[in-house]
Amino acid sequence: QVQLVESGGGLVQAGGSLRLSCAASRSIFSINAMGWYRQAPGKQRELVAAFRSGSTTNYGDSVKGRFTISRDNAKNTVYLQMNSLKPEDTAVYYCNAEVHGIGMERYQYWGQGTQVTVSS
Repeated sequence: QVQLVESGGGLVQAGGSLRLSCAASRSIFSINAMGWYRQAPGKQRELVAAFRSGSTTNYGDSVKGRFTISRDNAKNTVYLQMNSLKPEDTAVYYCNAEVHGIGMERYQYWGQGTQVTVSS
């Protein structure tokens, strides 16, 4: 089991910045993938940024060059620095952790979500 606690969402003007934090209840070394997804009203949940195996990172096309994912292993925390925010970044942002079990078993854990609203 992994509990994820997010913080850092809020209201910001277009062009502004926010930093989201996601604290895990166990060492992130024991988590195979960890990152951020978002879901806007009426849209599917989409990848924002994530660490995969090792230090490999993936970013959604719409955030490349503006958002940066980072982590503090000692604090079991992953961060999402969001710069040059746009109104279309408005969504609920969810922290995700994936843990691999035996064989092809995959266990997904989600945080409660934090609202990010970007005004024009």
